[in-house]
Formats: sequence, structure tokens, C-alpha cells
Amino acid sequence: MTLHFRPEAVVFDNDGLLVDSEACWTKAEATIFAERGLDYPPSIKSEFIGKSVPDTVRLMAERFGEIGNEAAIGTQLLRLAAEVIAAEAEPMPGAVELVTSLRGRMPIAVASNSPRALVEAALRPAGLWGRFDALVSFDDVAVGKPAPDLYLKACSLLRATPEHCLAFEDSETGLASARAAGLAVVGVPTLKNLEFDADLVVDSLADPDLVEWAASW
Repeated sequence: MTLHFRPEAVVFDNDGLLVDSEACWTKAEATIFAERGLDYPPSIKSEFIGKSVPDTVRLMAERFGEIGNEAAIGTQLLRLAAEVIAAEAEPMPGAVELVTSLRGRMPIAVASNSPRALVEAALRPAGLWGRFDALVSFDDVAVGKPAPDLYLKACSLLRATPEHCLAFEDSETGLASARAAGLAVVGVPTLKNLEFDADLVVDSLADPDLVEWAASW
């Protein structure tokens, strides 16, 4: 894919892509690990990034040897994440500018693996709330990423054909979801040292070529 591609619609991931809330999730997750006397290095974080809350909680319960304690872990994770996101969430570089540039030129949506309340909690302080034609959260589908459901629903709400749409993703989980739904993908990987098999990979949403592309339509 080149930046000459004009999609019918654009669908953005949220955590770590539009909003620096992935760092907030990391703080919440690290707190839960620390309470058990465990470190939470990047090598372990890579297993969690982009996962839905239920999948994250299952992984935690397995690592902690606490199968059966998922409900308590999940409650604590959501509480901690909400607190940190409300206090610290900021837009990623170029996010507000790119969304502002695309808005009105083509339909745009958010497709997030997080619960709707936390998506809203992240978008509001980042100055991105109310700027999208559709918002699809984990609460709105039967199965989250890496299944294609979130992207398929977003495209449906935008009345666009998935194969003619473009996704922006920062995680392997999200990339797999967008690919399964048939979208082309621009990758802005959170973990910079890993291979990221998107159609196009940029360092940030402020990439000059990306900015020029968005302004050209």
C-alpha cells in the first residue's frame, strides 16, 4: 500500500494509537503484578498489549496461579486503569491533527478492545471525544480483537466495504483483527523493536507523509 490509497473510510484503534492510554494500562497492570511481588518488564507487557480486558485477566490469572480469581483481578484492573486514564491520558503525537484533517473528508471511527466507558474516559481528556462518526468498543461485539468483529462492525456503521477501508493500529493483536476483517493497515507500533507486518509502518501519526496524505483529499 502507498499513501496514494484513498479509502472509503478510516478506522482507528484507541489505546496506544490515538491516546497514550497504553502507558496508563501498563501502570495499572504493573501495580497488580507488584502486589504479588512480581516484575512487569517489556517482555511480559508484550504478551498483554492490545488484548481485551477478559483476555488480559485470563493471562494474569494463569501467570499468578490464580485460576478462578479472574473476577477479582478484573475488577481491580478496571478500577486502577480508570483512575490512571482519567488523570494521565494524553493524545499521541499527531493524533488530534490527523483526526481533525480527516474528519469531514471521509467517515472515521474508533474500534477499541477496551470497554466503552474507558474509551470515553481516554478520548475526553485527549480532546478527541465527539470527533468520530462511529465508536465501537469491546462492549459492542461478541468477540474482541484479534477476531475481526470490531472492525467489521465499525465498517458496517460507516456503510463502507472493509476491503476498501484503512485501519490504524499499534499492536499485533489489533493488526490481526484488521487483517481478518479485510482492511489495509497503517501500523504505528507501540513496541518499536518488533517486526510489524502492516501495509505501511510509520513512527507516529505526525509522520510528514501521513499528514500530507490526509490533507490531500
